[in-house]
Amino acid sequence: MTRFDAADAAGRQKLFAEAVLAHRNRGSQFLTVEVDPADAPGVDADDEDPDPVPWVQFAEKTFNLDCSEAELDRLKDLLSEFPECRIEQIERPDEAEGANVRITARSDANRLGQFADRVLQVTYDLDDDYRAWVTRL
Repeated sequence: MTRFDAADAAGRQKLFAEAVLAHRNRGSQFLTVEVDPADAPGVDADDEDPDPVPWVQFAEKTFNLDCSEAELDRLKDLLSEFPECRIEQIERPDEAEGANVRITARSDANRLGQFADRVLQVTYDLDDDYRAWVTRL
């Protein structure tokens, strides 16, 4: 991989697909994609204790993300567009306000790239031109 960020749907989907392929080829533990703090709703980078930016991780055949109940509802609605993806586990720790969701996804890298982009955009209600970074590979 030679680039690690993108800010349009086609660029992000290609970036995420390339990251999935690199993850598989390297046999890395997981890959992480984060939304640029400037594009994340409710995140003020100047705040001493800023909210975390939206993120999604992928390992082998599983996506992992944290979300609020409203975000989880949007995520569940999105899954109807991706029949190859299904929620495998939802954990709601007592000390957390939201849920950790694990989604099994069995598909090729391009489709997984599309799914990752749509998960971030729809679940976290991001604009079409949000910027995302592959922060770990």
